[in-house]
Order: sequence, then C-alpha cells, then structure tokens
Amino acid sequence: MDVSKGFGGVVALSSVSLGVGAGEILGIIGPNGSGKTTLFNVVTGMLRADAGRVRLHGEELGGRRPFEICQRGIGRTFQIPRPFAHMSVLDNAMVGALFGGGQRGALAERAALTALAQVGLGDRPERPAASLTLAERKRLELARALASGPSVLLLDEVLGGLDTAEVQGIVELVLDLRSGGLAVAMIEHVLPALMQVADRVAVLAGGTLIALGAPGEVVKERSVIESYLGPRARFTMEGGQGR
Repeated sequence: MDVSKGFGGVVALSSVSLGVGAGEILGIIGPNGSGKTTLFNVVTGMLRADAGRVRLHGEELGGRRPFEICQRGIGRTFQIPRPFAHMSVLDNAMVGALFGGGQRGALAERAALTALAQVGLGDRPERPAASLTLAERKRLELARALASGPSVLLLDEVLGGLDTAEVQGIVELVLDLRSGGLAVAMIEHVLPALMQVADRVAVLAGGTLIALGAPGEVVKERSVIESYLGPRARFTMEGGQGR
C-alpha cells in the first residue's frame, strides 16, 4: 500500500503498508489521532490517498467511489452506528445489499435476512431501528456490511460502549465470521477482547506504522508502550522511579 494522507500541514498517514488475508483477523490499535480511521476512509474511498495504492485481489481501487469499492468486496462499519431510525431492521440491512452489494428485489431481501440471522437480529426483522439498544445497533451495522457480500470486513471500534457480556457476544460473532473465510481488520481500543481474536496486531502512532506482529509480542515492544503511556513509561522501564 505505502499509503500517505495529509490534511494541510498535518500528516495523518505516512507510507502505511498493511494487508489482511482470507480467514485472518488483523487488529489495528494506536492512540487517538494516530490515523486508524483515516486509513479505513482511504481504503473505502471516502478519502483519496495523497500517495500509495489500495488493492483488493490485485485490482487497483484508487479513484473509485465508496459504493464501487463496496461492490468489489470491502464492507465496513463505523465508530458510531447511525441506522435509518424510521426504517425497519430489515430495510436497514437491505441498504447494504442494494447499494453495497448491487442486489435487487428478492435477492437483496434474502441477503439482508441472512446477514441479520448471522448477527442475531433475525427474529424480528420488522422492528423499527429506533427501538434498538446500542449493542443491537452495532449488530445491525455489522449486518448492513455483511449484506453487501464482502470478502474483507473493516470494523471501526465495534466493541466501544458495550458491557462485558455484549463485548463477548461480538467477539464470538467475529470469530465465526473469520472461520467462514472472511478477512477482518478491526480498529479497537478494547484491548483484552482484541487480543482474544487477532491473529496479528498493527500499531499506528502519529500516522506511522510502528509495530506489526503477533499480539503477545507487539504489546511488549517499547515503542508501543510509549505510544500509549508516554515518555514516563520508558523512564520506568529503564529503572527510574515512577510516581
């Protein structure tokens, strides 16, 4: 990829290269403002990279519009789920099938119902989206992405704001998706849960990829600790007295 993106004089991404394979979960962590969501926005066509390329199955995606990229197989969720509140759960999921998956009519409805069943919302598809809890809205966001038929799924803080039981439920769902061969990249701040599911973890800081590897090894790296805890962490590691 070697993707770079700036906003005026601020560098949001600097030559970031990442990839995720079928049946793999890639965790993406880093402090706020490190470029994580900007990376997803570039991959999905919401932002255009200043440099670098985004490819899916060898096809160059640069310059394509978001719905075109989605139709080619990249689905995503957003940090804050915003369903169409006046529409039913089924109709919300059908948006993904219609516009992201390019399905029509009965095929779109079937794709939406399948996705809702996958995420545990298939019992009452006629429910208004406005009646859903936060955890259910997160699941609906997932269903809308899944209804588009992605081969790669980008999850942006899908666990944020959930209690322990709700987090575990989403974790189990993500593991099921991975076992079905889906490639998953997750931005997440709920680190204990991320460490349960991730095959590899990438760490961004200041728009730069500073670490990439197995979860247990990456979190021990000094640069990673400092990116979260600041210079005092290094001082303590070297034998200084923290207070």
